[in-house]
Amino acid sequence: MSVQERRERDRAHRHQLIVATARELAETQGWEAVTTRRLAERIEYSQPVLYSHFSGKREIVGAVALEGATELAAALTHAVADVPRGPAAVAALARAYVDFAERNPALYDALFLLDTGLLFADAASPAPLRDAFQALLDPLADVLGEDADPDRFAEVFWSALHGLVALTRSGRLPREAADRRLDLLVARFAGG
Repeated sequence: MSVQERRERDRAHRHQLIVATARELAETQGWEAVTTRRLAERIEYSQPVLYSHFSGKREIVGAVALEGATELAAALTHAVADVPRGPAAVAALARAYVDFAERNPALYDALFLLDTGLLFADAASPAPLRDAFQALLDPLADVLGEDADPDRFAEVFWSALHGLVALTRSGRLPREAADRRLDLLVARFAGG
């Protein structure tokens, strides 16, 4: 292995260490606890080393969000893999989305609530974001109306799911009715 290859490998390792540490801190203590100073202490590198990888916290949160988008796409794809297409797939998709949000609150916030500068549903979106959106869009194909615009349909469905997640997490909607609300949403979108 050349010196250059070793440096690149070490740099990639440090990059991943920063992202993993930020994510762990956020999941255990909230995003407020994630500061460049705290990350530098945790990973045992100086702040300048951290800044050689990321321009600041926003970029770090963005890197965590991209990692999360990959995991979300995998969770959604897995959830519908063995389910018949149509309403059953939409129900499995919705449940997987809500479960992902509940299991990964800080990751979900990085993906959908915090300022990362990342855009979904845009030609310039990074591949993990496009993949997550596609994993949401694909199971909806069989429940679209004749005149439906698939991308807008998926965006509205996703927005409704996100609204249910956010309102339930914040306590503005009672948690005990969460399953009934999700069933109603699926029925409206899937025509069931």
